[in-house]
Amino acid sequence: MYNVVEKFGKLYKKSDAVILGIESSCDETAAAVVRGGREVLSSVIATQIDIHKRFGGVVPEIASRNHTLSINGVVGEALEKASLKFSDLDAIAVTYGAGLAGALLVGVSAAKAYSYANNLPLIKVNHIEGHIAANFVQFKDLTPPFTACVASGGHTSIVDVKDYNSYGLVGGTLDDAIGEAFDKVARLLGLPYPGGPNIDRLSKRGTPNINFFKTQKGVKKDLSLSYSGLKTAVVNYVHNLKQKGEEIPLENICASFTHNAVDLLCDTTVAAAENLGYDKIVLAGGVASNTYLRERLALRGKEKGFKVFYPEPVLCTDNAVMIAARAFFSAFDGVNLGGLELNAVSNLRI
Repeated sequence: MYNVVEKFGKLYKKSDAVILGIESSCDETAAAVVRGGREVLSSVIATQIDIHKRFGGVVPEIASRNHTLSINGVVGEALEKASLKFSDLDAIAVTYGAGLAGALLVGVSAAKAYSYANNLPLIKVNHIEGHIAANFVQFKDLTPPFTACVASGGHTSIVDVKDYNSYGLVGGTLDDAIGEAFDKVARLLGLPYPGGPNIDRLSKRGTPNINFFKTQKGVKKDLSLSYSGLKTAVVNYVHNLKQKGEEIPLENICASFTHNAVDLLCDTTVAAAENLGYDKIVLAGGVASNTYLRERLALRGKEKGFKVFYPEPVLCTDNAVMIAARAFFSAFDGVNLGGLELNAVSNLRI
């Protein structure tokens, strides 16, 4: 009989719970086994980058179909690498939002099936909170409270992390996410997908000497950000050069765009940390692997007396380790139990 409430209750304050995490919010099919929220027993990621590269970006329907093809194999490989069976697990965790609806549904459906078939508790995970939790794996002694900056293709959020299960949005983008802006500028410049890493690579060889705005943007009182204006400014700059028949300084554009996009995000994050009164800043999300963002936030944090944390690149991009880690802290406090009625929520927020 499928009855996991009692089993979930046994996870309360259990420090060595073993959880299988499943992630399928965009174009990575991932599964991982994590013990105690911080010890990685296995991690498997099936990427679709080469599939979507020909289209210049992620095609939702194609992503969903490939998740369907990969999910069982990825989960099986994660268990095999951890030398475990389903009977050895304490729970199953899955990303149920935010992300692409069809892609999320593949992971949610698979997780519910595994949960039902093996009579294991199902823990629902917010993808944004999962990114933040990647730092708990990277830094074994990291504890809340702290200010978190989540920078990815779909999210640019500044979060008040009061405790392991207490998250509050304090700032973020009003339009494009920073990663989305990177990808759109990359397409404009003719760079292949994924655009962010290519802009990062070229920016290192360029000089940030282009002023896309007449006046420098400053930190807003409400800690909000906007990237649509910067993206449009780059578009106009490039089009003007083309109309004049002038050379496109690709590397300098990449460097200048990166500095414009990142500097304000770092300044806004530091302002949020000052408002909250915490001494730690945590960086998370796919764009957290950007070289300049890591360097700039570390520098600004040091100037203001904050300790800055960011995980290794493989834990910045979408992965299932972060999902299993986030789920552990839910189980430890007895919250976020999912059921067979769990559904995907594509626009889920903090």
